[in-house]
Amino acid sequence: MISPTVFGRMPDGTLVHSFALENADGTAVTLISYGAIVASVRVRDRAGRIDDIVIGHETLDGYRERSRFFGAVVGRYTNRIANGRFALDGNTYQLATNNGRNHLHGGIKGWDKLVWSAEPFTSDRQHGVVFSRISPDGEEGYPGTVHVGVTYTLTSQNELVLEYEATTDAATPINLTNHSYFNLAGEGRGDVLDHEVTIDADAYTPADAGQIPTGEIAPVAGTPFDFRKPTRVGARIDADHEQLRLGGGYDHNFVLSRKGDALARAAHVVEPRSGRTLTVSTTEPGLQFYSGNKLDGSITGKHGHVYGKRSGLCLETQHFPDSPNHPNFPSTILRPGQKFVSKTVFSFGVS
Repeated sequence: MISPTVFGRMPDGTLVHSFALENADGTAVTLISYGAIVASVRVRDRAGRIDDIVIGHETLDGYRERSRFFGAVVGRYTNRIANGRFALDGNTYQLATNNGRNHLHGGIKGWDKLVWSAEPFTSDRQHGVVFSRISPDGEEGYPGTVHVGVTYTLTSQNELVLEYEATTDAATPINLTNHSYFNLAGEGRGDVLDHEVTIDADAYTPADAGQIPTGEIAPVAGTPFDFRKPTRVGARIDADHEQLRLGGGYDHNFVLSRKGDALARAAHVVEPRSGRTLTVSTTEPGLQFYSGNKLDGSITGKHGHVYGKRSGLCLETQHFPDSPNHPNFPSTILRPGQKFVSKTVFSFGVS
């Protein structure tokens, strides 16, 4: 049985709870109801040493005041929407803008900044938590009342499974992800430039100076964005390439090579010193690879660790940024009578 523990209290008195999941192998995950956040992931290295491999905070105030979406579920739309504006069924909607003139990760008070309802469960040697909330019509400018649920399950195979569901009473964009920053060497142990990354994508979506996709779907071949074979994050991150200059490194959506809607591998990461590995599988068409370029040492996280530049990387499974304004991108519009479903699996191992 998973018993919730009080993690903190919001300014209005609402309690935030934490939930500790652990399997027989010693893999352990801590979740909190604020932002449906993955607060820690503790896994073994090749020598059997267990370390936390996600960036984060030890207190609720840390997540509320000094977070870069650490570990959170972001929505109603992850990533950016240009000028916070889109047209749908003859109406134009203006969203909250919180990234210059653009809308980012759900707006000023997105789902990462709210307390979710939480129900823990145990079944078939698996442990998990179902987080849910109701997003009212007009929240951050979005149309429609949305009922959303996110289920985290820790399996006996050292997998953290994320399953998303949503329904709506009016047409609205939906694009959800988890924004965990991974450092497989261990949280607070330097940068991720030596992590070897493979991304199963033949193309990516170039972006402008505001990180808004241009609409082009460009091949990765012959560019620093070709991760079809294992490549160190730092191998080409400072290459003379316009997209790397605009993003300050990698902060781009990759068009996954997977076909159809079935769960398929999207990325694989190896940290050579510890031997830890991470495989990401998803039903989503895209993956945002972010190399932690804007971490600048101004945030102190767990155990007093200072998070410097590129001290964590994100592999955000998603639909493409700004899809409501790009008819050539896969649609993100959810309509009444439909159900949004999405699944992502983080599988941890050693090499």
